[in-house]
Amino acid sequence: ALAVQGCSPLATESTQPNVLLIIADDLGWGDIGALGSEIPTPHIDNLAREGVLFTNFHTAATCSPSRAMLLTGVDTHLAGLGNMITFMAPNQRGKPGYEGHLNKRVRTLGELFQAGGYITGFFGKWHLGEKPGQLPHDRGFEHTLALLTGGSDNWSALGAAPVRPAVEPFSRNG
Repeated sequence: ALAVQGCSPLATESTQPNVLLIIADDLGWGDIGALGSEIPTPHIDNLAREGVLFTNFHTAATCSPSRAMLLTGVDTHLAGLGNMITFMAPNQRGKPGYEGHLNKRVRTLGELFQAGGYITGFFGKWHLGEKPGQLPHDRGFEHTLALLTGGSDNWSALGAAPVRPAVEPFSRNG
């Protein structure tokens, strides 16, 4: 802010940067313009140009374990998603590291950012726990609109038959 003798600034600039993390399931490395796609993605390209682009993330075999690693920074087993709950084998169920939801041994980016004074939000597919206490609102995200399960979409009652029902649960702000 500009200082003028005898006047105080209306507002001061925050020293904390804005943070936007986009997780896109089933998106290939070269599917956005900033990474070489022939498909125009100007808004995403601008975010990449103006911000920091991390290019060394390695996924797990399925979506929810990958999301758990990205949101916690730890191995899927430490986070409780050693396997996606939909495909968990009987010998894995109930074992440490295979809780099927983000366990309380880890903290999410939402919890860490919230503790640092940020306003946090989560919008999209969660698939990291469906019960009370496991929702994004419970894990540090103040403003949420989350599809709680996987294998479906936000627009139609399609379901991932025969694994999932036709209508999937959403959560808004807990």
